[in-house]
Amino acid sequence: MASPKKKLQGLVAATITPMTEHGEINFSVIGQYVDYLVEVQGVKNIFVNGTTGEGLSLSISERCQVAEEWVTKGRNKLDQIVIHVGALSLKESQELAQHAAKIGADGIAVIAPFFLKPWNKDNLINFLKEVAAAAPALPFYYYHIPALTGVKIRAEELLDGIQDKIPTFQGLKFSDTDLLDFGQCVDQNHQRQFAFLFGVDEQLLSALVMGATGAVGSTYNYLGRKTNQMLEAFERKDFSSALNHQFCIQRFINFVVKLGFGVSQTKAIMTLVSGIPMGPPRLPLQKASREFTDNAKAKLKSLDVLSFTDLKDGNLEAVS
Repeated sequence: MASPKKKLQGLVAATITPMTEHGEINFSVIGQYVDYLVEVQGVKNIFVNGTTGEGLSLSISERCQVAEEWVTKGRNKLDQIVIHVGALSLKESQELAQHAAKIGADGIAVIAPFFLKPWNKDNLINFLKEVAAAAPALPFYYYHIPALTGVKIRAEELLDGIQDKIPTFQGLKFSDTDLLDFGQCVDQNHQRQFAFLFGVDEQLLSALVMGATGAVGSTYNYLGRKTNQMLEAFERKDFSSALNHQFCIQRFINFVVKLGFGVSQTKAIMTLVSGIPMGPPRLPLQKASREFTDNAKAKLKSLDVLSFTDLKDGNLEAVS
């Protein structure tokens, strides 16, 4: 059975794929990006080529190159690098899984196929099992995100007996707001050492109470330090402070959601906060507006969750 160096826990940044203005991947900034996550945000685990990373908008060759660059630049700096290898094609997903194993990734994750969908647990398990078998030495994680895949199979149902079919299964990224389903995943599997990674950043504190062992999210790229403060308060049972941190994070997320918040806007905020150019998203997504970036900057300043002392005008130019 696959076993990670240590259990995947704590914050996991869902990495952005930096791009040039012409829509090509900007590999040159990934080393700087690694250092920023570790040194500034205190985040040492990453989830590559997922939703935030526009993984399904990249070619198979590009996904392999991106994964390899993160593994290379993250070596001896990051704790764990999980590569999302989900695809509509089983063969492509297996190819990506094999590549992740070859380059030394710490785990792989897979979403449910979302065009020709599996309509029951057995069909989904059969697909996941074939992908996991392509990288038998790597821990395997299921990426549950029904709002995007349209696959409504409950995670609690999927986890029932899953290690009998997929011996390398180590946990799931639960990107849904159904805390009943999430809670039952934890409750019915508490005897197993699964990683229960919550994927709705603005509800993380609720998930921690339910038994989440960690979290994967886009905001941990630039709000990792703030979220780590919440985790630390929760660990020392200072629930009042933990709640205050969560409410602060919620105020920002609530604000940007009302403006329209997705991958494009995440790239703009990360460029603004880190100073590392993330570039535009790939079509069909459109670049975030200058108005959005200005409003997001003002909100972050008003919440006092970030220091903008190093913010340069060039950062604004990069996202306008």
